[in-house]
Amino acid sequence: MSFLRFFNMLTNDIGIDLGTANTLIWIKSVGIVLAEPSVVAIESETEKIVAIGAEAKEMLGRTPEHIRTVRPLKDGVIADFDMTEQMLRAFIRKIIRTRFLVKPRIVISVPSGITEVERRAVSESAENAGAREVYLINEPMSAAIGVGIPVEQARGNMIIDIGGGTSEIAVISLSGIVNNTSIRIAGDEMNESIIAYLKKKYNLLIGEQTAESVKTQIGSAFKLDEELKMDVKGRDLIEGLPKTVVVGSVEIREALEEPVSAIMQAIHEALEQTPPELAADIVDRGIVMTGGGSLLRKFDKKIRKETGLSVFVVEDPLTCVVRGTGKIIAEFTKYAKILQREKKGV
Repeated sequence: MSFLRFFNMLTNDIGIDLGTANTLIWIKSVGIVLAEPSVVAIESETEKIVAIGAEAKEMLGRTPEHIRTVRPLKDGVIADFDMTEQMLRAFIRKIIRTRFLVKPRIVISVPSGITEVERRAVSESAENAGAREVYLINEPMSAAIGVGIPVEQARGNMIIDIGGGTSEIAVISLSGIVNNTSIRIAGDEMNESIIAYLKKKYNLLIGEQTAESVKTQIGSAFKLDEELKMDVKGRDLIEGLPKTVVVGSVEIREALEEPVSAIMQAIHEALEQTPPELAADIVDRGIVMTGGGSLLRKFDKKIRKETGLSVFVVEDPLTCVVRGTGKIIAEFTKYAKILQREKKGV
């Protein structure tokens, strides 16, 4: 038995999609083993973690004074270094029941528009959480690999990845990002727009989870074949009492107009900056949409109408990025040149 084969038996490589809204983890030869909200609940005085992931998300807007909920990532980057590190450590411990004799190698996806300082913060969080080596991969590249796009070919592929904190629009060719537009407007900003709209129009104060539910159930980016309605519960800002209002999909589309328009503007800018030969490839191949934001009703139709290009929403868009890290791990030699490496001593 070769040393390399023996070494691989002692450890498992891990792929992580460290998202603003959700964290997904992939283990080599196993697949996706964790998909949890990127939320931590802590005691206010001691800073001790009370809950993490789905359990912590259930506490959003419902905690007593001595407990607070934290989303340690904002707009795709680390806002709270310590909480991110503790969250990562807890997630990794959750999926690894027995400790490996050798620390794992970790591939983490990051937004393509973040700074070197922000990249280093991600790497250090993973190192402190127990990684032997850390490799970073840009989210649109990981998403493209995850959906099976042959990124190594000399052909232009455009991918739009709309997550919780960032929207990434990238043109990929020859294993590189030729043209990229990254904006910090995505799912979270859509929720905030819904909260602001209902507050202004109905004097109704709702929480983040309610806004997410409204967006999911009746939100859209383009006129629906049949408009929808739903009851929305919150607190009346004038009387201070619980209140229910009936809200329609036309209203929520109006509420979402600003963030949707910002994403559309970024798409137009990305297309304008695309070299002619690659633009011709995109005409032939169309645009691929991934990420949770791509599930907003009729978003693909809106892009198709405004660009004149074919648009495809992939199957299971929420897992594309982490599946990409999994493919990179499985064929590490093939993809090594597109990774950015941060190494911690064994």
